[in-house]
Amino acid sequence: MKVLVPVKRVPDTAGEKSFDPNDRTVDRESVESVLCPVNEFAIEEAVRLKENHGAEVTVLLVGPESAQPVVRKALSYGLDAGLQVTDDAIAGSDALGTARVIAKALEAEEFDLVLFGNQSTDARTCLVPAAVAELLDLPSLTYARYLEVNDDKVVVHREHEEGWDVVESQLPAIVSVVEAINEPRYPSFKGIMAAKSKPLDVKSLDDLGVDAAQVGAGNAAATVHEVRDRPPKEAGTIVEDDGSGAAAAQLADWMVEKKFV
Repeated sequence: MKVLVPVKRVPDTAGEKSFDPNDRTVDRESVESVLCPVNEFAIEEAVRLKENHGAEVTVLLVGPESAQPVVRKALSYGLDAGLQVTDDAIAGSDALGTARVIAKALEAEEFDLVLFGNQSTDARTCLVPAAVAELLDLPSLTYARYLEVNDDKVVVHREHEEGWDVVESQLPAIVSVVEAINEPRYPSFKGIMAAKSKPLDVKSLDDLGVDAAQVGAGNAAATVHEVRDRPPKEAGTIVEDDGSGAAAAQLADWMVEKKFV
């Protein structure tokens, strides 16, 4: 079994982010970048398939050369090899542009299963896994909270507001997982050291046969026209209860004013 795990380099969620005033995109050099935390759940599931089914697992990242440490971080969990797509023309791509690059990268690989995190912590669109499946004309099983592979089939429990549905598909398939699926392990020291020497293939858009006119900020379907700094936090409103009941009325009036009720 061959498994691919697409991952993303994202700004640290705890860091103070800023926007590039020229193209109104997130200035990714102004804050520390990390492996998207949601990807760790897909990686953990892939490692379990490796342990239980002997799967061969490759991590795939679309990003600049400076994102290579994120690939090595993913490899440190015990994955076998890395594939990185690097090209200046990709910068600023929207979800569809990113999906086009990932789909082309997958077309050049042999795989039975592709495991995504269901979203990235910087964009949170949840669109890329399904878009990749559509571009490749493959089954898309999203929001998986449980995954099981039997022979040439994959079974997932697809999470929704009322519980979950049991969904089954033939392989190959595209699956995106949610955080409830497992508890990611920490990379071992041995894994961290081994990741430094694991094979990493780097490709460009030309290598994949992707037209640069289909990706990048200039070809994105969504356009950011204006960016403003987040306003400073205002002092909160304190309602003191003196036992007269006036506090309840004051609180109710405040909630109406703020359109909470």
